[in-house]
Amino acid sequence: MIVIDGIYYALALSGAGALVAWIVSPWFAAPLWLLAAFCLYFFRDPDRAIPAGPVAVSPADGKVVAVKAEGPSLTRVSIFLNVFNVHVNRTPIAGTIAEVQYREGKFHVASREVCSDQNEQNVVTVQGEGTTVVFKQIAGLIARRIVFHKKPGDRVDAGERVGLIKFGSRVDVLLGPEWEIAVQPGMRVSGGSSVIARRQVSTQTTPASASQATPASEVGHALACQSAIETARQPAENLRPADPRTGKPAGEPHGS
Repeated sequence: MIVIDGIYYALALSGAGALVAWIVSPWFAAPLWLLAAFCLYFFRDPDRAIPAGPVAVSPADGKVVAVKAEGPSLTRVSIFLNVFNVHVNRTPIAGTIAEVQYREGKFHVASREVCSDQNEQNVVTVQGEGTTVVFKQIAGLIARRIVFHKKPGDRVDAGERVGLIKFGSRVDVLLGPEWEIAVQPGMRVSGGSSVIARRQVSTQTTPASASQATPASEVGHALACQSAIETARQPAENLRPADPRTGKPAGEPHGS
């Protein structure tokens, strides 16, 4: 299968080549025809076998160039795509697209470490079952256009096609502490079929808590509920309005 963009480019280049061959010579048209063939190769979109289970799959083909801590609770896996890799991007986990944020930036060579923060990029947040994974489509020196087909609220399956980056580029994946990283720098990965991380399941937790981690928002909500319950359990006199003169509950005898 070939991405439709590649077919358009190939047709345009082939037509230009035919025009040059008719006006000048087929020899002068050869470079255009070679570029047309390369576009068909570059925009190939092969089917992939998506692994099952609590895993995060690679969002792109390429080479792992970094596995680094991003703060106390996140790990970043960076994958560099050269012009010979498949550039179709896939979502690492199943879930809901929670946020899509496009950030303008520079166009450094995508293999450089500064690309993660400085290059133009599309940042996608996916909320799965008890976990949240963020991945970035990052433009490189040659890539000048990032394509993303989904919008916030869309449901996606693990390994589902969600877009592409045209020509050399990079993809970063940010994973929380509940994930055990399964790759290391230098490894080659395939989008949708290579496992880059596995969900850790603690043997000391209940089945319900083992299947999902608790998001920070749910922790805050639980604390608020607990505070409300404790307030409701206070003795009735503690809930009476205070006497402004003594600071004690109204109706309580005044001491000397």
